[in-house]
Amino acid sequence: MSIVIEEMYLPATLTAPPMTDEQFMEFCSAYPDYFIEVTADGEILIMPPTHSLTGVRNGNIAFQLGGWARADRRGAVTDAASGFVLPNGARRSPDAAWTAKDRLRDLDPASLNGFWHLCPDFAIELRSTSDRLAKLRAKMQEYIDNGTKLGWLIDPQRRVVEIYRPGTNPEIRANIDSIAAEAPLEGFVLDLRPIWEPLSF
Repeated sequence: MSIVIEEMYLPATLTAPPMTDEQFMEFCSAYPDYFIEVTADGEILIMPPTHSLTGVRNGNIAFQLGGWARADRRGAVTDAASGFVLPNGARRSPDAAWTAKDRLRDLDPASLNGFWHLCPDFAIELRSTSDRLAKLRAKMQEYIDNGTKLGWLIDPQRRVVEIYRPGTNPEIRANIDSIAAEAPLEGFVLDLRPIWEPLSF
């Protein structure tokens, strides 16, 4: 499938028949400069690379979460380049995620070494200047509906963290310098100051 989309029209949404992991990987390899996700309805979302400052923020989040996880040793951390196949069929790539190792040990070797067919236990989405808040909120709810136990939508533009949990409405915390996780990540605290002001740290 050959597609040419001018940068000015990104992000773009296309439709395609269901794809296997191998077909999806082949599709993505044809467009290595873009981030690609698939909704549960089969819509292919083609997004441009993140803005550089968003990349700095993402790197800081992954650094903090990864450092904590290495010491804690109960789970594995993935970044924005990692793909998950959710129970509803969507293919998503949270900006940062944590998954309990006990769940990963239950995966068959093909899935473990490819796209993980599960929803992470914890997911973070970081809003960039080009992201639509409504779409990010829908994605966060999709994680929760598919098994995520805790989710954070971090919005540097408003200096707000929206906290998503199963069975309850999102909680909004504004103008805070840090946020402490709860189950299943008890003990993890994210320093938000480098996220709000990434060039000051």
